[in-house]
Amino acid sequence: MLQNKKVLITGGAGFIGSNLIERFLEQNNYIVCLDNFATGKKENIEPFLLHPDFKFIEGDIRNLENCKEAVEGVDLVLHQAALGSVPRSINDPITTNAVNIDGFVNMLVATRDAGIKRFVYAASSSTYGDHPALPKIEEQIGRPLSPYAVTKYVNELYARVFADLYGIETIGLRYFNVFGKRQDPYGAYAAAIPKFLKSLINHQSPVIYGDGEQSRDFTYIDNVIQANELAATTANPEALNTVYNVAFGENTTVNYLIEILKENLGRFDPEILKVEPDHQAVRVGDILHSLASIDKARNLLGYNPQFSIKAGLEIAINWYWENLK
Repeated sequence: MLQNKKVLITGGAGFIGSNLIERFLEQNNYIVCLDNFATGKKENIEPFLLHPDFKFIEGDIRNLENCKEAVEGVDLVLHQAALGSVPRSINDPITTNAVNIDGFVNMLVATRDAGIKRFVYAASSSTYGDHPALPKIEEQIGRPLSPYAVTKYVNELYARVFADLYGIETIGLRYFNVFGKRQDPYGAYAAAIPKFLKSLINHQSPVIYGDGEQSRDFTYIDNVIQANELAATTANPEALNTVYNVAFGENTTVNYLIEILKENLGRFDPEILKVEPDHQAVRVGDILHSLASIDKARNLLGYNPQFSIKAGLEIAINWYWENLK
C-alpha cells in the first residue's frame, strides 16, 4: 500500500488521474495535482479541493517552470498527463507531439533536477502498432500506426535513457482500453465505452467503426490503480526501468461489448434493448485486435487484476446511469 508519501499526479483532473487521487488520498498520502484542463475537468477534482492533503497547480507540462514547481518536495511522480486519442493525433500531430514528447521530457528533467527517484508513467498499448501476435508481449512491438502511438513509444525510449544516464527509476504502464467512472463521454475524441453508454441511454444508435468484430482488452480503472500502486512501491530491482502491460488479459469484441451494455442498461430502461448500432467505415490508424499478456506484470510487480470487463461494467454503468440520464 502507498502510504504517507507526497505524490505528484500529472493530469490529475483527467479520468485516470482523478481516480488515482481519490484512492491515494484515502491512504493518507499528500497529493499534488498538475493539470491545464485541456482534456481534464475541474469537476473531477472538486471533491478534493478542500482536502488538507491536496494541492492543485493549474499548469502545463509543456512549461518547464510549471513542472519544476509541481515536483517541489515530492517523493514520487505518477505521470498521467498526455493528449490521448489516435484520431486526434492524426488530425493534429503537432500538438500531440508537443504535449506527449516535449511535456514528457520536461517532466523527466524536473524529476531529475529535484532528485526524485521513482517516475511511473502512462504508456500505451498503441505502441504495439502493426505487430500481429496475440497476446501482446512487452518485448515484441511493431511499427506505430498513428502519431499518438509514435509519441508513446518515444516516451518509453526517453524513460530508459534517463534511467541509464541519471539513475531515475522509471516504470511504464501500457494501458489497454481503460474504462470506469469519470471517463468523459462527450466530444469527438471520447473513448468507446462512455460514448456507447451516452448513446444508448439517449436511445441513439452507438457508432461502430467496421463490422464490430474487432476486439479489445477492456480494463477497469481499479486494475489500473493497482498497477500504479505496485509500480510506485515495488522494491524489486528487476521490476524497474521497464514497461508492463496493464490489462485484464481477456479480449472482447465490440459487438459483444454493445450487448453487455444493452443488457445492463436494460435493467433501468427496457427500451434500450431495442437500440441497434450504426456501423460505419473503419477508421484509419485503428488496430484490429488487442489482447495483453499480463505475465510480466504478474511475475515482477505482483499484479493481479480483480475486475473483468463484466464486473467493471456493472459498477461503471451504475455511475453513468446516475450521471448521464
